[in-house]
Amino acid sequence: MMFGWEGELPQPSVRTMDEMRSVLAEPTCACEGPLYFMYRDLSRSDKDWRWLREQHLRYDLTVIPPLNLCGEFVKTKGHYHPKNSKGIGYPEIYEVLEGSVHYILQHHTLDDVALVSAETGDVVIIPPEYGHVSINPSRDLTLVMANIVSTAFESEYRQYEIFHGAAYYEMKNGEFKKNPNYPKVPPLRHLAATCGHGTHRFCKGPIYDLIGNEDALAFLNFPEQFDPVLSVLLKD
Repeated sequence: MMFGWEGELPQPSVRTMDEMRSVLAEPTCACEGPLYFMYRDLSRSDKDWRWLREQHLRYDLTVIPPLNLCGEFVKTKGHYHPKNSKGIGYPEIYEVLEGSVHYILQHHTLDDVALVSAETGDVVIIPPEYGHVSINPSRDLTLVMANIVSTAFESEYRQYEIFHGAAYYEMKNGEFKKNPNYPKVPPLRHLAATCGHGTHRFCKGPIYDLIGNEDALAFLNFPEQFDPVLSVLLKD
């Protein structure tokens, strides 16, 4: 059993150093090799896989070993989600399976940037209109995350590439360094896991157990129906 997953895993997609240079604090960093691994479109049974496909959903694992990128903690590239047919951005749900994570969430208008900290067992929802980067803030522990996301769209990386990363870089010395390439960078708000103790079914892990529950995961394709919940996820 690898990363708590039952059964064999397929070959992962690998995010390489060369693919990440454009979003690093030090793009000329001499570090080489793979940075993290993405196992996409997983299921524990054919029944679960068919249900996910019918609901236009996908279950993934992301594995991020601890790395020092020339003074910066290792992270994902960062992306935004487009809007659905109702004009609302698609959300995403994550669960920390091993290790800990810092999510830097930034609104597409750059009026708000929040750091969401989560530990093993926590569930975090990325709300509509927010781009996100996942950071492994550990010096020795591998981060393993699960996520469920709609398959009705493709992630948008362009803004992170243009501005060379998120609005903040998390450095190994504990500093959150403002990215000077942004026209404005608001103060960084610090929050705990957005819904680890929520009362709604989609806020409880393991998120794999939500597969088969159409009501619990409908918010991923129809966020407009869940605005009262999603709109307050990042409130202090």
